Amino acid sequence: MEETNLNQTIRCIVKLGGAAITCKNELEKINEENLETVSSHLRQAMNLGSCSKQVMGMDWSKRDAVSDISSSLCDFGDQCQFNVDFSRFVVVHGAGSFGHFQASKSGVHKGGLNQPLVKAGFVATRISVTTLNLEIVRALAREGIPSIGMSPYSCGWSTSERNVASADLSGVAKAIDSGFIPVLHGDAVLDERLGCTILSGDVIIRHLAEHLRPEYVVFLTDVSGVYDRPPTDPNAVLLREIAVDEDGKWSVVKPTPQSLNKQVEITVAAHDTTGGMVTKISEAAMIAKLGIDVYIVKAATSHSLRALRGEMRHDIPDDWLGTVIRFSR
Repeated sequence: MEETNLNQTIRCIVKLGGAAITCKNELEKINEENLETVSSHLRQAMNLGSCSKQVMGMDWSKRDAVSDISSSLCDFGDQCQFNVDFSRFVVVHGAGSFGHFQASKSGVHKGGLNQPLVKAGFVATRISVTTLNLEIVRALAREGIPSIGMSPYSCGWSTSERNVASADLSGVAKAIDSGFIPVLHGDAVLDERLGCTILSGDVIIRHLAEHLRPEYVVFLTDVSGVYDRPPTDPNAVLLREIAVDEDGKWSVVKPTPQSLNKQVEITVAAHDTTGGMVTKISEAAMIAKLGIDVYIVKAATSHSLRALRGEMRHDIPDDWLGTVIRFSR
C-alpha cells in the first residue's frame, strides 16, 4: 500500500449517505432539495475566506432547465471579489437509488466475473454510480466548491475478499494539495479472490481516515443518528454518544445503558449490497479507534451543519441531534 504524503493535514472527511441524497425507493432519482442544501452546508463549513465574497459557480455545462449556459458565466471582472479558498475536505458518497439495483440484480457484490450477467451488471453498476458522482460534483461546483470526481475503480482501488487490497491515494493527495476537493464514491471493483465485488463508501471512508488522518469524520444520513432499534419504531431511542475501546468494541455512553434495552437492533434494506447501517457503525468504530471523532447526523439540517463545522469536538450540546462515536481513552 503506497504511503500518502500531504503538505498539510486534512480537516474533515464527509460521507454523503446514498439514502440522504437520492430518493432510495425511486430508481436513479436524486433528492435535489437535500443535495442542494448539503452542498450549501459544505460550502459554509469549508469556507476560509470572507462570507461577504461572492460564490464563483464552477458548473459551466448545459443541464436540464438551464437553456443558456452563458448565463452562469458572469462577468468575473475583479476576481478578488470571489472566494475559492476552502479548508481541506474529502467527500465520499454512497449510491442510494443508483447502483444498488444493478448490483443486486446481477450479483456483482458476490463476485463471479466470468458469468455474463455479472460482467454486464459490473458495467451497468459503474455507469449508474459514476452518473451520480458527476451530478454531485456539479452540485458542489455550483456552490463554488472546486470538486474533482475520483472513481475508485479508475484510481486503482481493488479488494481481496471484499477487504481493500490496493488503493493508490497519490491522486487524492495531489488533488488536495492543489486546492481541490476530491469526491469519491462506492464503486464496483475487481477482487483478487471473488473476481469482483462492491466497495462501499463506508469502507472507503475508513481507509482514507487511516491514511489521511483527518481531524474528524462526518456521516450524513437520512436519520438523526444511530438508534437502539429501527428509527421507524416509535420506541426507538437515539444513541447520542458511543465509546470505542482499544479492542474495537463499542458501548453506549449517552443515554445511560440502564435506560436502554440490552439488545441494539440493526436492519439492512433488502436491496442494499453494502451492509447498510451495520457496515456504517463497524467502520465508524474502526475510525474512532484511531482517535478520530465520528459524527453521524441527519443531512440537510442545522445539526449536520454544526457537525460539518466541527462544533462537536468537545462537549456535545444538549440541543444537538446526532450520534458521536469516540475512542474511550
